[in-house]
Amino acid sequence: MDSVTQAALGAAIGGAVLGRRLGRKAILVGAVLGTLPDLDVILDYGDAVANVTEHRGFSHSLFVLTGLATLLAFLCPRFAPVRTISLARWWCFFSLILLTHPLLDALTTYGTQLLWPLDIAPAAWPIIFIIDPLYTLALLIALGVGLVSLRVRRACTWGLAISCTYLALAAGAKLMVEQRITPLLAEQGLQEAPLLIQPTPFNIVLWRATVVEGDRYYESLISVFDGDSPPRLEPLIRNAALEAPLSASQQGQRLAWFAGPFLRYEARWLNGKETLIATDIRLGFPGFHPFSFTLATLEEERWVPLAVSEQVESSRGIHMTTLSRLAARAAGNTSALCASDFVAQQWRAERVIYRC
Repeated sequence: MDSVTQAALGAAIGGAVLGRRLGRKAILVGAVLGTLPDLDVILDYGDAVANVTEHRGFSHSLFVLTGLATLLAFLCPRFAPVRTISLARWWCFFSLILLTHPLLDALTTYGTQLLWPLDIAPAAWPIIFIIDPLYTLALLIALGVGLVSLRVRRACTWGLAISCTYLALAAGAKLMVEQRITPLLAEQGLQEAPLLIQPTPFNIVLWRATVVEGDRYYESLISVFDGDSPPRLEPLIRNAALEAPLSASQQGQRLAWFAGPFLRYEARWLNGKETLIATDIRLGFPGFHPFSFTLATLEEERWVPLAVSEQVESSRGIHMTTLSRLAARAAGNTSALCASDFVAQQWRAERVIYRC
């Protein structure tokens, strides 16, 4: 999640646990600790793929953060002026603030290495977009009420209850979407294909389903307000044949570990050379995927892995007209927007323009 949300969550937890003893200080300390794990973004590993895949790594590990919380809990009774707070209370305070950060991140698509340093793929159970104004607003309003009224603990507890209810609604909406798309996948023979269902930007009403099968991947937009309108799968090209040259590439292997099968490949002329680029199709939105990386160049009719990968900046952005169509599609207008409306023509599986 974004830093504002993580700070608000940490502040609300701090206020709920020690608001009665520390008052506003509990909110301040909680906000600072709530954003602490994201300081890993300042680290530069010297490679674009490494910078992306190492984020949410050691600093988001449940092992590391539990150890840090324990250390802080033992140090606080020695230095904090409030002597009536027990060691167990301090430990709950620090543990809940620090551990909820990666757990909330794991509810987004990006992927969080909860069990670092174990060599386990990042955890991702997406039920909320990386920025969700409604979730954040519930926490911010509660913090504002607590700071003004001085009823810190009560206000923060209510804020957490409302935000957790929102997450429960998101999980229910995703379950509804899964139930709607499952018969379609069975009909198309895709029931065993890798499937990713995640919310579209800034809401939990409109969901995006991505299915990967060989050289193709399929996109579908499904709203909880679609009624009896059946979901539709839009086919696009993944260029899976270009994946093979990357088997010997360290960056290619790392990216496959990070994104799984949800990668698209293309050859593009960059800096005077034909360059192989991989795009993480999980992140962003069809036509607006921000994470694309150079992995190899064509040398004497063969792909040679690059020693250092670079991130390719997207030349396209999401405009207000797109967001308005997104809102209309979320409201149940199935003709307002297709998942592939803004994907470049060369990525379509068919030469004709697909219509919703």
